[in-house]
Order: sequence, then C-alpha cells, then structure tokens
Amino acid sequence: MISTGRGIRTAFLLVALGAAVGCTAVHRTHGYIPPRETLAQLTPGEDTRATVEEIAGPPTTGSALGDGNFYYVQSRFRHFAFTEATEVEREVLAVSFDSRGVVRNIERFGLEDGRVVRLSRRVTDDGIQDTSFLGQLLGSIGNFDAGSLLEAPGG
Repeated sequence: MISTGRGIRTAFLLVALGAAVGCTAVHRTHGYIPPRETLAQLTPGEDTRATVEEIAGPPTTGSALGDGNFYYVQSRFRHFAFTEATEVEREVLAVSFDSRGVVRNIERFGLEDGRVVRLSRRVTDDGIQDTSFLGQLLGSIGNFDAGSLLEAPGG
C-alpha cells in the first residue's frame, strides 16, 4: 500500500511536470540588428557602405528601389504549445546613403500595436523638412506617368 501511494504521487508529479514544460512559451529570434555599441561607431556624413558593412556586418536586405540602402531586420516570435507562432517584436534598422555612398541617415523602427514607430534616428542635414526616410519611400509609390509606359523606347 505504501509503495502504491508513492507510485501514484510520482506519476502525478511527472504528469504535472510534463504539462508545465509542454505549456512553456518558446521564444525564437530571426534576423540580425547590430548592437547599439556597434552603431555608435558609425558617423553619418563620414562612413561609407564599405565601412558600414565592415563595422555592422552585411545587411539583412537592400533597397528594392536600387538606391543601395541597407536594412537590418530582427523579429522575435513566441510559440506556445500547439498554437501557431506569433510575432511579438520587430525592429528594422534603415541605413540610407547619399549619391556618393556616404551614410546619410541611420534610423531604427519598431512595431508597436501594428504601427511602425521610430525608435531612434541619426541624420545628416539633407534639407528635407518633416519627412522620414520611410515616408519618402512610401510616398513615391504610384508616382509615375502611365503614358510614359506606353511610349516605345528610343522614340
């Protein structure tokens, strides 16, 4: 009788332990953003694409517009039991360059409640007032003349 009671308690503790471990959230980080100490070594107006890549590492992606800007993206996902993984945190570091390949802006964005939020910004004076890099990027979408698409090249 004494050993049966111990066996039941042991089985109960193992089941409870298994349930607790099985219901623990697992966090996974995808992507890469250079640490703040590394970014502090970069100086807008002085550093170039090559020095950014040397100091901060290669970017996660480049600009789709062909302007050579660098983007570092890092996301954190939470996976709980049998549910689908959900993104709980996202950061984007945008490094933009001028026409000479010199760093113009270093901006850090986060995702708060489904909205893009600027976390930090280091900018050289470009003369553009009250327009962020992403605002310029998104503002240029759709700004083209449909007639220019129909014209034959060279004539």
